[in-house]
Amino acid sequence: MSSSPSSTTETTPYLQVRKAGKDFGAFRALEEVSFEIKQGEFICFLGPSGCGKTTLLRCIAGLESLSSGQVIQAGVDITALPTSERDFGIVFQSYALFPNLTIAQNVAFGLLSSGQPRSQIDARVAELLELVGLVGEDRKFPGQLSGGQQQRVALARALAPSPGLLLLDEPLSALDAKVRLRLRREIKRLQRQVGVTTIMVTHDQEEALTMADRVLVMRSGRVEQMGTPDDIYDRPASPFVADFIGTTNLLRATVIAPGLARSGSIEVRLDDAIWPAGSRILCAIRPEHIHVTGASSTGASGPPGLPGTIAEVERLGGAYRLHLRTAVDPAEIAVDLREGDPALAFVAGGRQVFLHLPVQKMRVFGAAA
Repeated sequence: MSSSPSSTTETTPYLQVRKAGKDFGAFRALEEVSFEIKQGEFICFLGPSGCGKTTLLRCIAGLESLSSGQVIQAGVDITALPTSERDFGIVFQSYALFPNLTIAQNVAFGLLSSGQPRSQIDARVAELLELVGLVGEDRKFPGQLSGGQQQRVALARALAPSPGLLLLDEPLSALDAKVRLRLRREIKRLQRQVGVTTIMVTHDQEEALTMADRVLVMRSGRVEQMGTPDDIYDRPASPFVADFIGTTNLLRATVIAPGLARSGSIEVRLDDAIWPAGSRILCAIRPEHIHVTGASSTGASGPPGLPGTIAEVERLGGAYRLHLRTAVDPAEIAVDLREGDPALAFVAGGRQVFLHLPVQKMRVFGAAA
């Protein structure tokens, strides 16, 4: 699955997807998806089940044909090229190793038809097994290795022909939590070391935010937002992205004056006055951005605090998540406090505290967005 399209310049995107559409009968799986990827970038396709992320990956690989649109790699239109003529390596969720071949034979599989001398193939296999930390395992069979080791073999096999593009289809989802944590660091290290342009499909938000240079968030066959992990988390482009990535409080409100809205029986300050009176909006704020005090205001000139009654406290590793009943809409707000936060001194079930929502940390969307 390797060819040699012309190399791209620093300013030319390595991969371009233009208005990609995919139909399965009457079902529209992809709806005019467009984006660009730079040489050497690590991109994650992220979204809920059925959003189209795996279909999009398969269309880039040629495992599915597009119903409309284009895929351009290194300046070459590959939309109609068969899979065998596209320049990529792929790792599937199931690894897809050959059980009757040794580890060395699995890694060498894609090189056997290249016409290279056997000594050169063996040297490449040895190089890759060292790269993925499997020196000395070459004569074993896949069934003798752990799931994490098998995944590293699959990575080595995909990288063996030196592809221009590496495609990863939920490569860590079948592994247990600790192995996933270790492997995602190893995959990112390998990607940086090799410099291969990489696309990974995942439904795991933490995986995407920690591994990707940029994240493409999908919903119902469309791109909701593409940006850096900081962009996606701190500056979500829609209520869906705000709610899907991490945890977010989404307060329904109505603008009553420039820079002021009402949610439930409480007034909420806004950071701008672009919303005319009567506008229905959604105010998004992360649990870690809300301040908790035992008094109604942070000072004589500070805005009044929002009263809340602690209904439940959850331990989240080194943090605590407070679930509070309030007079906003919806009536429950989540707040995260780090261990050692002075506010934990007045955390007790049923106790009233006051919440302070920094306007600069709040994202505001139209309610119909």
